[in-house]
Amino acid sequence: MQTILKGKTTEVIIDTNGPVVIIGESINPTRRKRLVETLKAYDFEFALQLAKSQMEAGADVLDVNVGFPGVDDETLLPETVKAIQEAYDIPLCLDSPNPKAIEAALKAAQGKPLINSVNGEEKSLQAILPIAKEYGAAVIGLVMDDDGITQDTEKRFQIAEKILNRAIQSGIAKEDVVIDPLAMAVSADPNACMVTLETIKLIHDRLGLNITQGASNISFGLPYRVELNNAHMAISIWNGLTCPIANPAKITAFVRATDLIRGRDDFAMRFTEFYYSQEEMENS
Repeated sequence: MQTILKGKTTEVIIDTNGPVVIIGESINPTRRKRLVETLKAYDFEFALQLAKSQMEAGADVLDVNVGFPGVDDETLLPETVKAIQEAYDIPLCLDSPNPKAIEAALKAAQGKPLINSVNGEEKSLQAILPIAKEYGAAVIGLVMDDDGITQDTEKRFQIAEKILNRAIQSGIAKEDVVIDPLAMAVSADPNACMVTLETIKLIHDRLGLNITQGASNISFGLPYRVELNNAHMAISIWNGLTCPIANPAKITAFVRATDLIRGRDDFAMRFTEFYYSQEEMENS
């Protein structure tokens, strides 16, 4: 299954049988005071710095989130999208809980973005799916619904299947639905990771869809977060994860190594190219 995203001229293929695609998470005001302050002033220089650094660190797609208290995201999100796409040719993932902001950003965006996100709640399905269809965007489906987040893997799968079926009924191609199985903090629930991993496998085996997740969610509140995230990521990739949302500076080398070990990097080309690109930047 191939989900194709596009920038102005570039194309990124997320493939269930291909190497892992990294969606850079850093254009997000959460815990980034400088980004909040600059975005408030409609100053996009710092956002562009974050875009550039993520691309250099291995991001294939950039998640763009401008959410902070009091924000007019219906204006700010499309303006941020335009600023990034004027500077860089890379597919974008438009990240907002506000359907009106998503639609405004889609109107401004070039290429074919990914929407982050829809979920199984009826209100969400009715708001987001028609927009995705109208603008030809792909969409992330979160496995939660009107009853909240379940810890039952079969129910999470059923929500994923519901989102897929409703998307297809709305005229969205199956390959343009990417599922997020919801990675939760293992510090709060010892079984949280197992639920996520089993959900990934069910979706991969039964639906064959591309799968994303927040790469660092599971380690919240714990030490050795990078090591814990990588352990979870390795098993997630083995079970079917194809496009994590992550900080590429922390995950790209690990992902390239994982792809090489899985036989998805002929002659270690991507692994060695990434190594030399990082070495060159360190020496520049």
